[in-house]
Amino acid sequence: MRPTRQRHSEEPANRDRWLLSYSDFITLLFAFFVVLFASSFRDKQTIKKLSQAIHIGFQQMGAFSAGQGSSGVADPNQSLNPSLSAQTESTETNNDDALIQSSLNVAQLRQQLESAVGEELKEHEVVMRVTPEGFVVSLNELGFFDSGKAELLPGAAEKIERIATVLAQHKMELRVEGNSDDQPIHTDEFRSNWELSTARAMAVLQLLVDNSGFDPTKLSVVGYGQYRPVADNATPEGRRMNRRVDLVVVSATPPRPGTP
Repeated sequence: MRPTRQRHSEEPANRDRWLLSYSDFITLLFAFFVVLFASSFRDKQTIKKLSQAIHIGFQQMGAFSAGQGSSGVADPNQSLNPSLSAQTESTETNNDDALIQSSLNVAQLRQQLESAVGEELKEHEVVMRVTPEGFVVSLNELGFFDSGKAELLPGAAEKIERIATVLAQHKMELRVEGNSDDQPIHTDEFRSNWELSTARAMAVLQLLVDNSGFDPTKLSVVGYGQYRPVADNATPEGRRMNRRVDLVVVSATPPRPGTP
């Protein structure tokens, strides 16, 4: 009978050994999700700061009303490595300052362009907008080109030069983009809308360099044809809006102290 009692006394210890491995697994799993949460929280803080910087810029442009507040939230990464957290915070602050300054530059740029081409804006010959790619000044076909032609209309060069003067002051890098509607074109001069849109973009770029003294190292050109519409090509008004040359502000390089 003694061997039987000995087996019964050992069985409970064998059955409970899995609890040790299970508890270790749960601890590791908990730590894993804590790290995931901390990373996600950090991303939200960065996005929040970026949103605030953009919001300040758009307030200057009159797009948003002032008075939107922000709430401070502790950074969970600070307790992990204080010195690294302080360095990261300093870097983020510098980046945020740059974003705010960039937004304010866009607001100032918009105001100066409104003064330079206010009449053209009223007549919808020039349209300004903010896109994910940057600040865009659109030169609509109306007032700049004849239908199906790439030569600038009389008076169009003077309008572009006024715009170029403002952009040059801000040390802007530009991408000149030619666009068209989806109506097929096949003439002795242009076999497709791609060729027409590229030729119009080149005409504007050449004017910026030759007449406005724009730095050619800050310019690039591309023709999109009918493949980057901003309106529905099913209507005449939409097609008019799509026939345009866009001046896309790629970047703004602030002048160094002591430079003109």
